Amino acid sequence: MPITHDTAFLDRLSPSVARLFLDRVSKTPEVEAYRFPVGEAWESVTWKQTGERVSRLAAGLLALGLSSEQRVGIASGTRYEWILADLAVMCAGGATTTVYPTTNAEDVAYIISDSECRVVFAEDEEQVAKLRERKAETPEVKKVVVFDGATDGDWIIGLADLEALGEAYLAEHPDAIEETVASIKPDGLATLIYTSGTTGKPKGVRLLHRTWVYEGAAIEAQDILHEDDLQFLWLPMAHSFGKVLISAQLACGFPTAVDGRVDKIIDNLAVVKPTFMGAAPRIFEKAHARIVTMTASEGGLKEKIFQQAFKVGMQVNERKRDGRSIPLPLKIQHALFDKLVFSKVRERFGGRVRFFISGAAALNAEIAEWFHAAGILILEGYGMTENAAGATVNHPDHYKMGTVGPALPGSEVRIGEGGEVQLRGPHIMAGYHNLPDKTAEAFTEDGWLRTGDKGEIDADGFLTITGRIKELFKTSGGKYIAPPAIESKFKALCPYASQFMVFGSERNFVVALVTLDPDAMAGWAEENGMSGKSYTEIVRSPQVKEMIGGYVEELNGKLNRWETIKKWEILDHDLTIESGELTPSMKVKRTVVEDNNKQLIDSFYS
Repeated sequence: MPITHDTAFLDRLSPSVARLFLDRVSKTPEVEAYRFPVGEAWESVTWKQTGERVSRLAAGLLALGLSSEQRVGIASGTRYEWILADLAVMCAGGATTTVYPTTNAEDVAYIISDSECRVVFAEDEEQVAKLRERKAETPEVKKVVVFDGATDGDWIIGLADLEALGEAYLAEHPDAIEETVASIKPDGLATLIYTSGTTGKPKGVRLLHRTWVYEGAAIEAQDILHEDDLQFLWLPMAHSFGKVLISAQLACGFPTAVDGRVDKIIDNLAVVKPTFMGAAPRIFEKAHARIVTMTASEGGLKEKIFQQAFKVGMQVNERKRDGRSIPLPLKIQHALFDKLVFSKVRERFGGRVRFFISGAAALNAEIAEWFHAAGILILEGYGMTENAAGATVNHPDHYKMGTVGPALPGSEVRIGEGGEVQLRGPHIMAGYHNLPDKTAEAFTEDGWLRTGDKGEIDADGFLTITGRIKELFKTSGGKYIAPPAIESKFKALCPYASQFMVFGSERNFVVALVTLDPDAMAGWAEENGMSGKSYTEIVRSPQVKEMIGGYVEELNGKLNRWETIKKWEILDHDLTIESGELTPSMKVKRTVVEDNNKQLIDSFYS
């Protein structure tokens, strides 16, 4: 049965993120709010403790002269202090400008200058160095507040220094925070998030208090998350996906374990034992590849049991979705494999996960099916920075694999001209900062947000994303190619793949560049007599070329003739955010990769 939602919550929305936070502190003061790593242990704090620190930090910002909607930058990885700083900015009536910690000094200066930040929170001396290097370009910045690192007592102060300022300010103005929060309007600016585009300068997306409040309330209205849930949060807080999960936390009241170190995700899941987590598809691809390759390396009976278990698991899930009964012999097999195989897979993720939420890019349906067979549900959702990340999402009790779910309650989605997905609702941005022409281009004449994605909506309202309009290309033979669909198929087939990038616009056939996952290839090397060799030596070896060739051949068997990969090459390095070939949300910057490998791609056709 479809899930129906009462949209009466739209009439009860909190006026601001700040009010939502203070109400949460007041409602559940002694309940756990956050936990975070301190050395090898995890420290826990209540909503009351969090509220006290946020109030002091917010008062410190007021003491520095912060006024309504003035911007405050946060240049840091995901950590508890990031959240404290963001909430403090909200409660001081300011607006947060998010800065990815991997952003280069030139772009940091542009973002800080364009947003006119008065204060910047910086994670460490590396972030401070970028600000110092371009200090002349950001004269509006009066103070830098560093989380970790040296201070100079003047331009650079510590978090404790800001709290001390706030404590003194509150002694003289005890009602300052409450009065400031009461003055914040729903249409007040809350956040500037600069999109990490593949070309040109990043654009600052203006997101209002009502936008984030709506996102949290819409998630609460779906009855998906509750106070007894536990979130593990590693997503970049400079990205809208991470921010929307904080809005959901304030609305629903569940605690959050925070650690942005990507290399610690799997280890942390086993310790924290969360009930849910949001992630980009690449995390699920890596986890799937690690488990599959580890089992394959063991070989023998164990591998055969593993493969048969997933075959049975997928049969059971298919029957459940179709509403068919499950024969007793299949039930018995499934119960046995659940004990022998699936329970161990679930334990790798802490053993308590009710579901994962996948966003930021397309999730391969076959990988979603694989996890589901093991008893781990991945709910795919869809959105973009311009609509505060959440536009559609599947529901734990009503989902369709391969879709990104129906629209959030109180918002709308339609398919416009050229098959474009278009959005309307309280979650839509107020526009691009200082870019009226770009803002006008982002909307249709009747006021719907243009996403640039192609999609389809089925009879039940479930949206399927079929590709990016700009990523579609046509071969010289006149055939249209959708690279993401082909790329996704390959990554589901090959557990060693990191990226698979398809090219061929206005050419007579399709080619591909392949990168391999360093961790997976290190394991492969140990099993194939190449232990100790460098990554470049491994991926350039004839054995790896032959292995990947087998997967490309298997892929071609699943494609239309005009889509098949005629030539391909393995790059001697994986793509990274630091190299500029991936966005901070781990999307491939296709044009950058193409430009960096132009000579190689051209050679395929010579």
